[in-house]
Amino acid sequence: MKRKILALAVSLLSTTVLADDRQTIEKSRQLSQALQQQLGAELMAAMKAQGPVHAIQVCNEKAPQIAQSLSTESVIVARTALRVRNPKNAPTGEQKAVMKYFAERLAKEPSQVPEVLYTTSNGEQQYMRAIVMQPQCAACHGSAVNPEVKQAVLENYPNDAATGFEVGDLRGSFVVTWLE
Repeated sequence: MKRKILALAVSLLSTTVLADDRQTIEKSRQLSQALQQQLGAELMAAMKAQGPVHAIQVCNEKAPQIAQSLSTESVIVARTALRVRNPKNAPTGEQKAVMKYFAERLAKEPSQVPEVLYTTSNGEQQYMRAIVMQPQCAACHGSAVNPEVKQAVLENYPNDAATGFEVGDLRGSFVVTWLE
């Protein structure tokens, strides 16, 4: 397993970006940014209107809907993390390796949001871009979540592992999988 992770990391670092790859990266970046912006807007509106407890319900319902609305027959837009809140977002082994690489990169260069395009073991092109923990996310994902919020999280996500983050930490990753 460690050898496979190392091999993936080496291939990520040594891959030459071709013209087609640049187009795929740009399209993927646009899709991941659309997911981030649309979800962020929904969450901020919910936080402003009724606070973080309400935002948890909005995230539970809206995040999958937004990702689905951005997906097509040829592309799947999603999120994953090393520590997931929703088990449906659990990462593959390859995605775990990429996010470990992202965490290392963020530790060295916190101002650069890492992203990669690679070919998965089943031949699909997959783009990943780091989700970096922001101050507004701390109410639900931080290291000091208030008890009311924690209770609401556990009601929606009984096996939650997505708290304890500090601003600037790797929270997860946007994932864009190209099926054709």
